[in-house]
Amino acid sequence: METVYLLVGGYTGDEPRGIKLYHFDAGTGHLDYCGQSETIENPSYLCVDKDYRYVYAVSEREEGSEAYAFSFSAETGALTLINKQDVGGQAACYIALNEAATDTFIANYKSGSLSVLPVDIHGGLTHVVQLIAHKGSSINKERQSEPHVHNVYLSPDEQYLLCADLGTDKIYSYRYNSAGHPKLTLASEMSVAAGSGPRHIAFSADNRYVYVVTELSGDVLVFDYNDGRLTAVQSITMLADGFDGEVSGADIQASPDGLFLYASNRGDANEIVVYSIAQHTGRLTFLQRRGCMGKSPRNLVIDKTGNYALVANEESNNVFVFKINKLTGELSEVVYSVDVEKPSCLKFAYTVN
Repeated sequence: METVYLLVGGYTGDEPRGIKLYHFDAGTGHLDYCGQSETIENPSYLCVDKDYRYVYAVSEREEGSEAYAFSFSAETGALTLINKQDVGGQAACYIALNEAATDTFIANYKSGSLSVLPVDIHGGLTHVVQLIAHKGSSINKERQSEPHVHNVYLSPDEQYLLCADLGTDKIYSYRYNSAGHPKLTLASEMSVAAGSGPRHIAFSADNRYVYVVTELSGDVLVFDYNDGRLTAVQSITMLADGFDGEVSGADIQASPDGLFLYASNRGDANEIVVYSIAQHTGRLTFLQRRGCMGKSPRNLVIDKTGNYALVANEESNNVFVFKINKLTGELSEVVYSVDVEKPSCLKFAYTVN
């Protein structure tokens, strides 16, 4: 029998708390709280290995950050701390893991760098073996006076690591060699519109296209992907006609069947925007703009059945579960919600008892 867990990371304020854990009912979309990890300050982003045995989290701090490794029990859902390591950068905001669970990759927002920390045979993190500092800036003097690495994403074939740098308006492509010294070497870089601020990355289901949400301009960018190189295909806005409020694009996810794309916009919009994906070109067509039922939808996740989209509303301190119409891709009714302090990351873990 399969048990589905939802892990919730977030910002903990003055009183550090742990990663929250919920049972997720894949039939109803309901969530039941079942515990949390031991104390960790600002576990703002998480990743889980493919066998759901280990959970890795960044502890995001302005002056230095750490990464934590936990073992995960399929029977009880318990998270047990293995160890923690300094990541060598400031304000770590994203962590990714290769399929073999031998390397973690971390985006350090404030210091504009990315770190590589290998994983030992017991699931623990070792020290930083590579630290890459970006250089440059862009036109937004308040947000882009220096590099701000916001996302690191392994290509599905794990030959490349893509890196979105909000501060330089670039997407970097690094060749990845798990046995190499160094593990990452710069292969190419793609400049996007000045002032747009690329933030998060998603691949299409067939791995032919890459989608990027921009934080500062509120766009979704579409690229053809070929052996680590990006070729621009389309830029489509997330904004409603006449919208003149604050823009803050956040997260982006494709549906499991590859037919639809979901992007979140914070600021004054507080919406999830839904697009259909043209299967032969990767181009997007707007379908729906749905209120997130809260404020600041920082992160969203779709369960593997494609029936539900879960949205983490950071500033309203809640997570909402939306039913997905799988024929149209649109978000329909809210089926459940829970109060969670400043949620910023949602990850599923599927276990068989």
